[in-house]
Amino acid sequence: MAVLICGSLAFDSIMCFEGRFAEQILPDQLHILNVSFLVPSLRRDFGGCAGNIAYSLKLLGGEPLPMAMLGSDGADYLQHLESLGISRRHVGQVQDAYTAQAMIMTDRDNNQITAFHPGAMAQAHANRIEPGAGAGLGILAPDGRAAMLEHAAQFVAAGIPFVFDPGQGLPMFNGAELARFIDQASWLTVNDYEGRMLCERTGWSMAQIARKVRGLVVTLGAQGCAVWVDGRKTHVPAVAPTQVVDPTGCGDAWRGALLFGLEKGWPLVRCAELGNRVGALKIAQRGPQNYRLDFVAL
Repeated sequence: MAVLICGSLAFDSIMCFEGRFAEQILPDQLHILNVSFLVPSLRRDFGGCAGNIAYSLKLLGGEPLPMAMLGSDGADYLQHLESLGISRRHVGQVQDAYTAQAMIMTDRDNNQITAFHPGAMAQAHANRIEPGAGAGLGILAPDGRAAMLEHAAQFVAAGIPFVFDPGQGLPMFNGAELARFIDQASWLTVNDYEGRMLCERTGWSMAQIARKVRGLVVTLGAQGCAVWVDGRKTHVPAVAPTQVVDPTGCGDAWRGALLFGLEKGWPLVRCAELGNRVGALKIAQRGPQNYRLDFVAL
């Protein structure tokens, strides 16, 4: 069964700052902030939530169908998808914008500062989910605002159950809009910070939100994740990585594993365990789409 992945395709420029942001930023001088960070290393990777999730799902043996928009500079990304054996039939391209760009700087403590240019992603709503999309499962990952609103409704109209994963797109929506997303979705995934914001904006507790969906997962970084099913919470411990190199794309690697498990009909806790394992592999490699599996997913 194919999985429709609505989200961004982007080019990631990843820079490593060898110091600590906290040592360079003076809290009492934020009103006149003017800092510069020396970044000895710089790399450009294929990224974006849809691309990263599709990469993870494909590695595990799933069939990802990314739905996203590329810009006039997107030819390399199309070739990249083809080289991975990932379908491009739901990937559009516009000529009057650049492909989305993320500029990510990571310090020695794995804190990150990111600047993001949406580019062609702002026109992602031109892609439409039709009943014949060829998918039995989907995910709504961070994308253009209009695309997220429209694709959620289209998932429902097409009868495709989906995961709502607002990610860094969560602040674009008010409480009523977020409540509507939750009502439409079958599953919900957020990190701890996003979960707090979601509760604040909707006025619901995490337990209340969990009862509105089939399952809710709150990822907790090095502490693993909390899995909510039927209003009951289970803690799933993290898998220790061999080394911590680059956190970029860890959440997306985790979500690809989640989708693989859901497509297989696994319990949500088992899906989360696989996600933690794949996330540990990703964090040990630089870039969001450069890791490999050291096991066979069954």
